[in-house]
Amino acid sequence: MNQYVKAYNSTENYSSVAYADPHTLITRMFDGALKRIAQAKGAVQRKETADKGAHLNRAIAIIGGLEACLDHDKGGDLSNNLASLYEYMSLRLVEANINDDIEKLDEVSQLLLEIRSAWVQIPQQLEAQVG
Repeated sequence: MNQYVKAYNSTENYSSVAYADPHTLITRMFDGALKRIAQAKGAVQRKETADKGAHLNRAIAIIGGLEACLDHDKGGDLSNNLASLYEYMSLRLVEANINDDIEKLDEVSQLLLEIRSAWVQIPQQLEAQVG
């Protein structure tokens, strides 16, 4: 996972990532991918091809990191489904890069937002079960 954290760290504050718990780190990875996609969208609109490619490469690396964090032994079908979804998102980002397709960028952003939304609720659900 180190290479994926490095992809995230490339423009983020290292100390805040170094001391983050695993749940927070994953949340930040979602945020980092979403940020890179938004930056790529702006680059498409400004016709800045090199910047678009750089931002999308970072987003794809972060999504690869999210996929690498999946525990297929414990996660079963859910982790397999997420792995497939992450692969799909990466493919869509490659297609968006080739075709300057903002709709594909928006599609991947929406998918990431939905997964992130479920992810951030996990601590609250665990706390409710324990409390």
